[in-house]
Amino acid sequence: MNRPVLLVIAHGSRDPRHAATVQALMRRAGALRPGLRVETAFLDFNLPSVTGVLDRLAAEGVRDVVALPLLLTRAFHAKADVPAVLRQAPASLRIRQAEVLGPSPLLVAAVERRLYEAGLAPGDKSATGVVLASAGSTDPEAIAVIAETARELRRTGWCSVRPAFASASLPRTEDAVRVLRAEPGVRRVAVAPYVIAPGRLPDRIAAGAAEADVLADVLGPSPELARLLLARYDGATRAAERVTAAAV
Repeated sequence: MNRPVLLVIAHGSRDPRHAATVQALMRRAGALRPGLRVETAFLDFNLPSVTGVLDRLAAEGVRDVVALPLLLTRAFHAKADVPAVLRQAPASLRIRQAEVLGPSPLLVAAVERRLYEAGLAPGDKSATGVVLASAGSTDPEAIAVIAETARELRRTGWCSVRPAFASASLPRTEDAVRVLRAEPGVRRVAVAPYVIAPGRLPDRIAAGAAEADVLADVLGPSPELARLLLARYDGATRAAERVTAAAV
């Protein structure tokens, strides 16, 4: 049986580092699943567009697509933008929208990987406070997911973990750094960007980390993120198979 095409839908950015990071992540995911066709599209700023890729797939005779939003929370883009653009797809395509990436233990593991790569060690956890800095959202569901991810990261042994936001919500990264600096037991402060690729808001996070001791990299093409993409793809294909079986 032909497996559905995996179409990863990224937000897009004027910053060329964004698209390059997304493509690197797609290559890593493809290497983990040889034979799976992986396509990438962008909602804005970059090409190819989502409608352009869907039109091309339909012209090639592709029937089944799993559309996976490259997003960490179910905020406006996942709830409105992605469904709206998928509704414009050719009628010949059967499209199932996969769940967004977060929350997931794999994302917590990816954050820790970036902190260790920035110079911390597992033995530093008990004296290190971490700012989990996301892009930000006005969506209460998305904010709650970030807060829960911060709690999950704290449960792995870090002295303290506080969420922060580059836009839309408070506190800002620099304010969370100052609060952590004053907490008992915190001897160093690290900022962990909870974002997938570089861009304007990640740069704002980095600027807000000026008073921190450690600044980790964005999640980028981490092994954990690549595995999570495939897990979300598998979940969507299994759900589609169950629906098909029930209809027979």
